[in-house]
Amino acid sequence: MASPYIEIPVGERTVKVTNPDRVCFPERGYTKRDLVEYFLAVEDGIMRALRDRPTTLERWPRGVFEGARMATREDYARGQAGLAAEKSDAFYQKRAPKGAPEWVRTARIQFPSGRSADEVCPTEPAVVAWAANIGTLTFHPWPVRSGDVDHPDELRIDLDPQPGTGFADAVRVALGPVRELLDELGMEGFPKTSGKAGLHVYVRIEPRWTFTEVRRAALAFAREIERRVPDQVTSRWWKEERGEQIFIDYNQNARDRTIASAYSVRPLPHAPVSAPLHWSELPDADPADFTIATMPARFAEVGDPHAAIDDRAFSLEPLLELADRDEREHGLGDAPYPPNYPKMPGEPKRVQPSKAKDV
Repeated sequence: MASPYIEIPVGERTVKVTNPDRVCFPERGYTKRDLVEYFLAVEDGIMRALRDRPTTLERWPRGVFEGARMATREDYARGQAGLAAEKSDAFYQKRAPKGAPEWVRTARIQFPSGRSADEVCPTEPAVVAWAANIGTLTFHPWPVRSGDVDHPDELRIDLDPQPGTGFADAVRVALGPVRELLDELGMEGFPKTSGKAGLHVYVRIEPRWTFTEVRRAALAFAREIERRVPDQVTSRWWKEERGEQIFIDYNQNARDRTIASAYSVRPLPHAPVSAPLHWSELPDADPADFTIATMPARFAEVGDPHAAIDDRAFSLEPLLELADRDEREHGLGDAPYPPNYPKMPGEPKRVQPSKAKDV
């Protein structure tokens, strides 16, 4: 008979792992114990990504199997949410779960709607192990610290391949115009795989600007890259306008928009992880190579490629000046926000171009 639980020492804590032999990834046979042990093997790296950050937990209590997915807005619109629910009971946990240990800290954040929530705010590896025990695969940290939840300290450049493009295309853009522009701005970026087809580049910034200003800077960055390689990159929000290009998703810098953290596990059958990389590794990188089975050995050998990310924080002023020039010289104002956001000052019509009607 399988053990109902085991206890694992994590620092000064003891974390109970219930049903440790429950299979979370049937295709590979990875268990809950394997998941917890993975996170502990990379604890220095994932804590660098999560420490003191309000974090949404992406929980998969029944594990991941072929075809398993969360219900989306489109599922509800088509009346197919029940089908998705039959395949998985996965959900995003934005509020700290009831019954969490007293050492699980929280931070209060405010959503665009004006409502607030107390989110889990990891301060030690035991919190990550506890979260994994309740089915958390992916950690979605806000780009802020608990001491100042309204001023991001991270600019997130999200290179999102559109249909007809892939990871190799995102790498080409990252190694070319993205890195070149960062160098011109005097900034240092830290790349990582998304764990799926995308690529992220993080830049530590001084926590002096609001979410609105950081998003404005990200939009200016995206538009400048689009000007330099218009046949490879788009900053267009509407999918029907993007074509077979890499979309730089500036809206990932809006309040309450989050990205899977470094070392998070993604809900795919082979258990891939979001892998921090050195720039020199990008040309030969394959996202499929980084899984909960392979990452511990890599981490033990090469350490965390993002180990220096906190050494220096950069100013957003050059990008905000670029945003001002875009508006002054090119007539480029704001761009659409995601559909669940309140209408923002200066935002254009929030309707896809093919359905827009002039009045």
